[in-house]
Amino acid sequence: MDTHALFPRRATADTRPEVRLRSLLHRRGLRFRIHAHVVPSAPRRSVDIVFPGPRLAVAVHGCFWHGCPKHARLTNGDTRGWWEDKLRRNRERDLETKRLLEADGWEVVEVWECDDPLRVSDEIEDLVRARRGFSNRGWFGGEELGVFLSCQSETDSEAFAVGLT
Repeated sequence: MDTHALFPRRATADTRPEVRLRSLLHRRGLRFRIHAHVVPSAPRRSVDIVFPGPRLAVAVHGCFWHGCPKHARLTNGDTRGWWEDKLRRNRERDLETKRLLEADGWEVVEVWECDDPLRVSDEIEDLVRARRGFSNRGWFGGEELGVFLSCQSETDSEAFAVGLT
């Protein structure tokens, strides 16, 4: 069968490593969005797991498709050059997406399918909880949900808004 004919059958979302990691994170009480389009300057790009309030994005990379330094190997053959170009473009796109997210204030965690999911879920949980402490945007971002209280001081007639976290 032609290699190119297999592309439509390849899962690009909900891969086994991604589902396993999401399951572990969910069991820890963490809630997140999946396959969210959070890169404003590249609206077609999505991130596998997104924690909007803490602005944490998790990209789960397959070892072959994204060029894992430990496991990505190409065999010699007629299509080797084509595959090298394809995988290089994948890595370049990953790097560009990461740069765009970081420039927009996101922390990006890149996870390889060969990484231990328990260790990775520990690290992500720690990051989410730490970043939540520094965020006044709330779990899904207070601005988007309109979760604000308007308060007025008895001594000051000026109203002010307090975001809920």
